[in-house]
Amino acid sequence: MVDAARRNFLRGRPRPKIEPRPPWAGAEAAFIDRCTACRDCQAACPQGIIVRGDGGYPTIDFQRGECTFCAACVAACPPQALLVRADQPPWPYKAIVGPACLPLQGIECRVCGDYCAARAIGFSPRIGGSPPPEIDADRCTGCGACLAPCPSGAIRIV
Repeated sequence: MVDAARRNFLRGRPRPKIEPRPPWAGAEAAFIDRCTACRDCQAACPQGIIVRGDGGYPTIDFQRGECTFCAACVAACPPQALLVRADQPPWPYKAIVGPACLPLQGIECRVCGDYCAARAIGFSPRIGGSPPPEIDADRCTGCGACLAPCPSGAIRIV
């Protein structure tokens, strides 16, 4: 198994940052062990959100769009670093709203809810201001559709 942190330390680089991997990547250590950084998943992604990340391994850039979970990246992965498992969701990521959210500043905004196909973002009415978004973690797929259109950059996928 390749220890990317140790390799980067010896090269004088800081620890690699935690990056979201493509869907069905599984545990980070197992993914890094199998992935050859061939970029086949990147070429196969119809949304164009798979990019080359730290160490050359694929990562997801939600600023480019959302993941539709089409599994084209899985089909294009010869070493099977991406593998659909019936007992496992595509990934553990969920959206969270940070303090820069416009309704928390008293400004009307519901853009994230408009882009959420899973309808995981709701707005409960409140007296005296704009309702902030409420994310239903059970419904949220972590697809990232809400992230790019957010005008204040308040949404993160973690």
